[in-house]
Amino acid sequence: MRDPRVTNLARILVGYSTKVGRGETCLIEGPTAAEPLIAAVYEEVLEAGGLPVVAMTFDGQAAKYFELATDEQLDWISPIQRWSAEKADCRIAIGADTNTRELSATKPERQTRRQAATRELMAHTMQRSADGEHRWVYTIFPTNAYASDAGMSLEAFEDFYFGACLADGDDPVGAWVSASEETRRLADWATGHSEVHITGPGTDIKLGIQGRTFIPCFGDRNMPDGEFFTGPVEDSVEGEVSFHLPAMVGGREVAGVRFRFEGGKIVDASADTGEEFLIELLDTDDGSRRLGELGIGTNYRIDRGTRDVLLDEKIGGTVHMAVGASYPESGGVNDSAVHTDLVCDLRRGGRIEVDGKLLQEDGRFAV
Repeated sequence: MRDPRVTNLARILVGYSTKVGRGETCLIEGPTAAEPLIAAVYEEVLEAGGLPVVAMTFDGQAAKYFELATDEQLDWISPIQRWSAEKADCRIAIGADTNTRELSATKPERQTRRQAATRELMAHTMQRSADGEHRWVYTIFPTNAYASDAGMSLEAFEDFYFGACLADGDDPVGAWVSASEETRRLADWATGHSEVHITGPGTDIKLGIQGRTFIPCFGDRNMPDGEFFTGPVEDSVEGEVSFHLPAMVGGREVAGVRFRFEGGKIVDASADTGEEFLIELLDTDDGSRRLGELGIGTNYRIDRGTRDVLLDEKIGGTVHMAVGASYPESGGVNDSAVHTDLVCDLRRGGRIEVDGKLLQEDGRFAV
């Protein structure tokens, strides 16, 4: 018998996040470990009158790809990927890693080559999404690997995850409609200002936001969700920031990351773990040493780090910054094959000020 929370999550993804309509194409992507959720989503798309296309991967596929692929194969774009970026109405992507570190031995330059090859598709998807022509959402399906990274049993992680997705109640879609109101309010409050100043342990950084828009996120692209974000003015970022939560990036753990910015560019970067890979990532292209996103978390049902940025960047009381590509709807124009988020925890004594007005202190909003 299917866990009713899986059915609820599928209803959220199809009926709320992407709003699949009759006659609309919907790509459903995920590995075999996510089959229960993929099946539930497939059924919901059919019930909505949509046209589902399923693309499943097998366990260990990514590791074998980077081990065996030639340069020509790394540069090749599959017709399904191109169709998704250029033609599909909706895309629902599901992660379900059984080994979050399977790419740890992969040469970073092979991963960056692949990112460069798919750069055009990522930019096209972002633009179509900003123009309202494409709707997408990403979620995960609980596995032992995710539970282990979070320091939990699988059962405890399932409870934690489905709770974070608001999929554990009788009206999951209605719960997200209600949650969206506060996120919209905060995004509206922050928009129309000139500068954000963030301070905290190892952090004193200023980011220009004049002319930029804060976008409220309430389950329409990520699930779980709970943040509002913008694209900082590309040459405005000054100061230093420490990212307190470890993360899995490209199959490697990166922890204890510190950046120093001058004129909007990272001029010094270090990490306690994964530093070599981090530097390779930052040297991908001209835009990968600049920020494409500043996000502020609002989901207080996510109360701990899990090493999965999908969850950690939403933690109420944190901010995250992404090196690389901007989302066009925020007004950001940074162009890069990279978009990698890192999380700074302000619950341990941090402040966010917007044009000198206190927005948040010690992880709690003051407005």
